[in-house]
Amino acid sequence: MGSKNRIWQRAALAAALAVSGCTYTDDTIPQPAEPAALEPLVQQVQLFMDQGAVSAVVQVRWPGGEWSRAFGVRDLDSLAPAQPTDRVQIASVTTSMTAVAVLKLVDDHLIGLDDPVNGIIPGFSTLLQPPGPITVRQLLSHTSGLPEVNDALPREAGVRDELSRTPTMEEGLGAAGSLPWPAFNVGLFHYSNTNYLALGLLVEALRHKPFPQAMRDEVFAPLGLKNTSLDRVDVRAPGLLHGYVTLRGERIDTTDNTFAAGSPASGAVSTVADMNLFMAGLLQGRAVSASSLREMKTSPGFGPYGLGLWRFADSCSAASRQEGLGSLRDFQTVVVSSDDGRYQAAMTVTAPPMPGEVEDPSTADRRDLLNGQIESTLNEALDRLCEPAQ
Repeated sequence: MGSKNRIWQRAALAAALAVSGCTYTDDTIPQPAEPAALEPLVQQVQLFMDQGAVSAVVQVRWPGGEWSRAFGVRDLDSLAPAQPTDRVQIASVTTSMTAVAVLKLVDDHLIGLDDPVNGIIPGFSTLLQPPGPITVRQLLSHTSGLPEVNDALPREAGVRDELSRTPTMEEGLGAAGSLPWPAFNVGLFHYSNTNYLALGLLVEALRHKPFPQAMRDEVFAPLGLKNTSLDRVDVRAPGLLHGYVTLRGERIDTTDNTFAAGSPASGAVSTVADMNLFMAGLLQGRAVSASSLREMKTSPGFGPYGLGLWRFADSCSAASRQEGLGSLRDFQTVVVSSDDGRYQAAMTVTAPPMPGEVEDPSTADRRDLLNGQIESTLNEALDRLCEPAQ
């Protein structure tokens, strides 16, 4: 479902990890000239392609300028060139959007950040049996101690089986409820998709509408995200990036998002332009109140994570940059923004087709390394574009 459970292991993955494969770039497609400050970014993306990535799409925005480019192909059957406007599954970047919907509940005085949710979220107490009162803030910041729903799924389940149905949020809570929830984990940072499944149910309960509709009404439409949705994709539709894994040597197209569709943790499909628009709208104060935005940026004291946003150092400002990070087995996605919303950079890379973690445990480290390289590449690009603080 696109969690970043291994975010703390990046330092251990600093050594380069080569991923074998072919380059799918069609060099006959004319590409726009990039500003000199972005030439290192293009070189790094070319390296991703040389290492076997199927596609990469990137957009960078700064005061007075905008640049985007696509590399590689949409899919390995038609070999149609990828385009900057192509849609892609953005995994846990979804949680940053879900967090906005939750903070709008707070702004509308429907619930408080430090209010317990035990008696409000349907099935929360019966399905999960929490060890005590759990607050909205703890769910948003991944400090509730909730067990990870993905850890409750059968590891031997086939890829095709996972693509066959959409589990409900309640079913996700029920699965996570089969795992222990020790009281001593409450208050500690532990990234768990289950937190955001619970928050999706909270939004439904307090808005009295299905979660995807609430997201359209409260987040996507107000911020002008015309190409973002939580719907199931049509894998035959044009303008869609396809992802792949291998299973015992057979390449499998995993673009069908049936399993994740509608998920508050990982279900959004978007474009790099929409992700940048989201971050700009949020950080320029057009999504939630000033007090709620301040809370989103504030870590409860457990590393570089606030309420739905990751933090990264900004060489041009005393404030940290804000990020959304998404990792699926087939797509790696990062969106970065300056704290004031004046600069954004977003990139998604369709990873080389690789086996699942059960078949090859090193796959997880390869994907994490790729995600970390994308994050570093985007931040370095903004470092070269931004104006140093006076």
